Amino acid sequence: MSENNSSARDNSALYIPAAIVLSGAIIGVSLIVAFKGTSPSVGTATGGQPAAAAAAVNIKDVKTAGVPYIGKENAPVTLAYWSDYQCPFCKAVEVGGVQGINVAPSLPLLIKDYVDTGKLKIVFKDYQFLSEDSTTAALYGRAVWSLYPGRYWEWREAMYKAQDEEHGGFGDEASILALTEGISGMDAARLKADVAANRAKYQGAIDADRVEGSGFGIQGTPGFITGTVFIPGAVGYDQFKSAIDAQL
Repeated sequence: MSENNSSARDNSALYIPAAIVLSGAIIGVSLIVAFKGTSPSVGTATGGQPAAAAAAVNIKDVKTAGVPYIGKENAPVTLAYWSDYQCPFCKAVEVGGVQGINVAPSLPLLIKDYVDTGKLKIVFKDYQFLSEDSTTAALYGRAVWSLYPGRYWEWREAMYKAQDEEHGGFGDEASILALTEGISGMDAARLKADVAANRAKYQGAIDADRVEGSGFGIQGTPGFITGTVFIPGAVGYDQFKSAIDAQL
């Protein structure tokens, strides 16, 4: 990833093409690690974090006040989850159905087994970095939590089901408002007005989430912290279960 002078002269014409091929391979691997988060030492993770992100963490250090969540407020276990609405790996862990990402969605099972039974609270943290649409979605996510907290999960689930390709397609303001109109009990015009009135406040909260996540070593999405365990990427349900059960 020595020859004598005569041999070197004979093969010198091969060096530059070989160097170009090798450089291209290195760049390709680097892009995969940066945007897909794969790493030999991560192993079971699909997407998410490079290995260097696995630093010492503690859920007690995560700021949860005012953050969207599902579950009982005083549940014995908390799972903090950093995500980007445009991230296909986040879609894979939340609702599944992403071509090429062969991981069964973990959140529906976590909700069934732990959230609905009062054992787990999941707090949703923003780590928007993929596109302008990511930020627009996060702003509307804050508005939904502010105006319709009881509809937040339904709205979020609909957002991920509607997600298509990164950096384009679904996700701009018009498409988010159209999706919102289809959810009973939600007023898209009211949400739009709320985003306009509170954009600076919501943006500050979004930025703070990303800075906080970076401080824990999160370098992409999805990323999770529960107890003293850092979970990188769209991993399988069993990894979440193991980390949660150890705290119960």
